[in-house]
Amino acid sequence: MTSTTSELADLQRALGQLRSSVGALHARYGDLAVVRRIHNDVDRLDIDVADLATAAPAPEPRHAKDDTVVVPDTPYDPDLWRDVDDEGVGGHHPHNH
Repeated sequence: MTSTTSELADLQRALGQLRSSVGALHARYGDLAVVRRIHNDVDRLDIDVADLATAAPAPEPRHAKDDTVVVPDTPYDPDLWRDVDDEGVGGHHPHNH
């Protein structure tokens, strides 16, 4: 839960900086529609962050069962390859000379 708290605190700090920047924009440009929209966007972000602070974090994803296939180092039984063609090479056909 510590990382979630830290992430929310970081987000709230960033929103505070954003709100300060929007205040500076308002001081420079006045009550332009675009400045009001940006201010409204920051307000909406504040509301969403507050909602997120009260929401329960998603559960940690479960790790899938171990799908590791162990391949032994011992040689394969040569009978496994009897009557098998090598892809791209053609079949192994004994030559009758």
